Amino acid sequence: MADGQEKNGRLMRIVLVVSLAVNLAVAGLVVGTVVSGRLGEGPPRSFDLGLGPMARALAPEDRRAIGQALRRARPMGDYDPRAQTELMAQALRAVPFDPQALYDVIATQTQRSAQIQGAAQDAVVARITALTAGQRAALADRLLAEMSEDRPRPPRN
Repeated sequence: MADGQEKNGRLMRIVLVVSLAVNLAVAGLVVGTVVSGRLGEGPPRSFDLGLGPMARALAPEDRRAIGQALRRARPMGDYDPRAQTELMAQALRAVPFDPQALYDVIATQTQRSAQIQGAAQDAVVARITALTAGQRAALADRLLAEMSEDRPRPPRN
């Protein structure tokens, strides 16, 4: 029975670390994209605000305006991803291991990711709201075109 508990505990730790890594990656992409100003240079290469084809269908000037709105909104605020990584490392190294400490770090990261995504969605909706009916129709056409394009899919393992 102890072996089963050890395996479950190890699996849970791996899952939690992977979850945090994904959340940190998303937050890092948002911060990097917003701070660098690349959001207005066309569709971001690795981050699309969680809107998939919608982000790719937006006109360059709309993406630029959304990026400016996000920079003004500062969705990351005073959040320090490096400090969060340090807290994660401390929680992982703690002896005895405290799952609640790890959970708390991951929960904080998850909250921040949700705040960032919410700010991005607000900026997108605000920009689209400002479009004319004709501009929204053109966006809808581009969106449908995005959905109909065959995109290469990564190989499955």
